[in-house]
Amino acid sequence: MTEVSQKPQQLPQTGQDTLVRARIALGYSVLVAMLGLFLRWLMVSPVTGVNFKYFLHAHSHVALLGWLYCAFFAALLYIFPVAASADRKSFRWQFFLTQVSVLGMLFTFPVQGYALFSIIFSTMHILLSYWFARSYWKHVQLNVDTGTHATSLKYIGVALLFMVVSSIGPWAMGPIMAKGTIGGELYYSAIYFYLHFQYNGWFTFAVLGLLFWFLEHHQVYFNRSWAMRAFWLLALACLPAYALSVLWTKPADWVYAIGYVSVAMQLGGLLYLTKVVRQVWVEALLLLKPWVRALVGMALVFFVLKLALQTASAFPYMADLAYKLRYFIIGYLHLSLLGFVSLFVLAFLLQQGLYQLGRYGGIGLTLFLAGFFCTELMLFGQGTLLWLGLMALPSFNWLMFWASVPMPLGLALFFLGQRGLQLPHRTIA
Repeated sequence: MTEVSQKPQQLPQTGQDTLVRARIALGYSVLVAMLGLFLRWLMVSPVTGVNFKYFLHAHSHVALLGWLYCAFFAALLYIFPVAASADRKSFRWQFFLTQVSVLGMLFTFPVQGYALFSIIFSTMHILLSYWFARSYWKHVQLNVDTGTHATSLKYIGVALLFMVVSSIGPWAMGPIMAKGTIGGELYYSAIYFYLHFQYNGWFTFAVLGLLFWFLEHHQVYFNRSWAMRAFWLLALACLPAYALSVLWTKPADWVYAIGYVSVAMQLGGLLYLTKVVRQVWVEALLLLKPWVRALVGMALVFFVLKLALQTASAFPYMADLAYKLRYFIIGYLHLSLLGFVSLFVLAFLLQQGLYQLGRYGGIGLTLFLAGFFCTELMLFGQGTLLWLGLMALPSFNWLMFWASVPMPLGLALFFLGQRGLQLPHRTIA
């Protein structure tokens, strides 16, 4: 007999803390988009006294540690809410201190880049993430029905683990910079270690954990053995898949072999995930709001594209090509962060009533998606033209700037539509 998920209990009512956290996270997404647009402007018209790289650090840190970290913080505490007053107080303090660290990075990176104060705030965030991972996992182990939510908890647990593992990269930066090897292979390998376990570990497994929670919560039956096979293949592949991030150094043949094995495992995991999605798709669609259907569909397509690009990068020629043509790397990072993770997070929070469309929300999301699709097509298009030795797009930086304008505008419209939002009640069955 096919093994399927069990029926979960409905969750108790949660407070307004989640709404505040989700809204703050969305505010960071607007700031990130504005910083991205400013970076595009600097490529068109550099401003005296403004350091492009410093603002790039602010853009990337607030994207990962402001928008997505805070959004997952809100979503994870929404799906498994805290009842004990001491625990609620602890998570409030964690979130408040997280805002101190994120705002600290937002204001110090543009001024000094990687220096004393920005390093203090980024280190503070790492330590706070440890606190959150430990306290959240302790909370779910004590208060959540691990039988009902066995699948989602597996994915969420390993997501938190990979978030902690990713911090090895930043910790390694200290000794590397102290040796004066900034810009060398070790320096960038540490950065890519962090990004790999953030993008392919923490964010990916958190998204999949939320997806399986949704299925469990709404009693949508799925083949649990397929879901667990996908889990083990993807989780075990994530560790050796780091080899794909260092192929640009032209390592020994055995490193390439590790990369081949990791992508084979990832494709196996994708196969089982695809089987689960096909199994539940019709029933799940009936539960989703119209905009959510579109966002989730696009997110899943971008997840497949993300794994396809990783598979291609395992081959020496493609790895060397990506290193030489940075358009492909930037396009891949944005595809993963915006196309896959951000679209799913927006969809999930919109579906749960933590976000609402409001009067101009649909227009805002349309603008954001238009800007995203245009910039992705241009990044991969420019890279492909240069790869084939054809004429590059003229006035590329100007085109990228104007194509990026709809993104902060659209997110700002969506953000403004959250005024007066009240969290829907959820009662115990």
